[in-house]
Amino acid sequence: MKTLQYKLLIILITAVAFTGCKKGYLDVNQDPNRVTDDNITPELIFPQAAHATGARQASGNFQFIENWMGYWAQSGDFAIQQDETTYNVDFTFGDVLWQNQYNVLFDLNRVKVKAQAKGDSVLAGAAMTLSAKLFQDLVDIFGNIPYSQAFRNSEFTQPAYDNAKDVYTALQQSLDSAIIYLGETHRASFTSIDIVNGGDTDLWIKFANALKLRMLIRQSEVSGFNPAAEITKIINNGGVLHAGESIDVNPGYNNSANKQSPFYANYGLTPTGAEASTSTRANAYFVNLLNSTSDPRLSRYFKAPANGGAITGTVYGLAAGNPVGAASSNMGPGLAGSASQNQWIMPSFESMFLEAEAIARGWMPGNAQQAYENAVRESFTWLGVPNAVSAANTYLANQAIANWTNAGATPLAKAKFIAYQKYIALAGIDPLEAWSDLRRLNMIPNTGYISVNPGKLANTVPVRLLYPQSEYTTNSTNVNAQGTQNQFSSKLFWQP
Repeated sequence: MKTLQYKLLIILITAVAFTGCKKGYLDVNQDPNRVTDDNITPELIFPQAAHATGARQASGNFQFIENWMGYWAQSGDFAIQQDETTYNVDFTFGDVLWQNQYNVLFDLNRVKVKAQAKGDSVLAGAAMTLSAKLFQDLVDIFGNIPYSQAFRNSEFTQPAYDNAKDVYTALQQSLDSAIIYLGETHRASFTSIDIVNGGDTDLWIKFANALKLRMLIRQSEVSGFNPAAEITKIINNGGVLHAGESIDVNPGYNNSANKQSPFYANYGLTPTGAEASTSTRANAYFVNLLNSTSDPRLSRYFKAPANGGAITGTVYGLAAGNPVGAASSNMGPGLAGSASQNQWIMPSFESMFLEAEAIARGWMPGNAQQAYENAVRESFTWLGVPNAVSAANTYLANQAIANWTNAGATPLAKAKFIAYQKYIALAGIDPLEAWSDLRRLNMIPNTGYISVNPGKLANTVPVRLLYPQSEYTTNSTNVNAQGTQNQFSSKLFWQP
């Protein structure tokens, strides 16, 4: 792993108010306006790091998963990406994703270290919670990763890799500590710098609990796995996120250059009104799925083509014959609503689907059907479907893939039923969660989402990405110690 450096926004740098320096011989070469590690406080780093965490969720680095999962595909104006559509990914494929993820984690680590040094436990706990999400994402994409030696550059210029299962255990412990920290009284400054939850520490704790549950659910198919102790902690510490409790970030996004909300900036419109991504279109597979079930969320995910007509998708991996951009559908108002919209980090319904599965498995108390149906209703509400609750109730009552009577009798059958609806709810929002569920449960009942590129290496999507080329260049001893990976057969520790 390369040594990571600070990348602080100009807006944060210019916000620092420094006192005058002493007039003395020894001070002549000291610039009081120079940004250094000593004068950059955790309060200055945190807003940028929180924004960057949300921006990771909207990043084009994850677009390949949107495509692999059948949500999106390229318009006919563009040549298809051969490595992605054939699943023949190499060591360079995930390089930028890896580096960008660790860059944000570096900033969050500095917040934690500096906040702890100042005795600001609440701010440290918030940074630790965001870090846990990003670290889990890395594990779920690559497997073993540098964790315990990461960011300790003075000791480890080439950090060793930790076993993925051990990272999960360490993240659970880190979240336990974060929850304790967040239970303390926060400083007055926290409310203003907390551009995620506005100083609401109870919401931070529920977010931490939802992340803990997400890691437990991920391990549901591991033989002998027992989540009881961690579930008890979650319940005793206030439970997970529910309706109206989405985790999102907004430092004041607006329709100006470099100030738009990240997802809108990437997939909506530019400040001048041009389309931000002319290649990104609805996938015909997903459009057909929602049309076949009269799902009103379709018009929130996507909008009609520029030249008119019904919502139209393109076929993933098709080299020629797809409708061009003007004849196919891009992002709808439920995802790209405005330049000032909040950028989601974890939407409320995702947490609610996790809880529903935990109840269905007998891990948590409650009514599984009610929890599941509430999660579906929250998906409709979150996307802004008109008359959302009524529309969701109609969908739940009339569509076989949504009606609980078809959920099956066993906990595993119920889990797959819930996860399939979660897959539908996550389009454009959290494709990594959907990909993880697919690798864990194989819950999608057909393979229509698979690329049609005749050169594809398999009729299944890869189970992981290969370690990035930058690691082989700068951290070769440790990455080579991980052995040879295969994108189809080198399963992650939580896969059955």
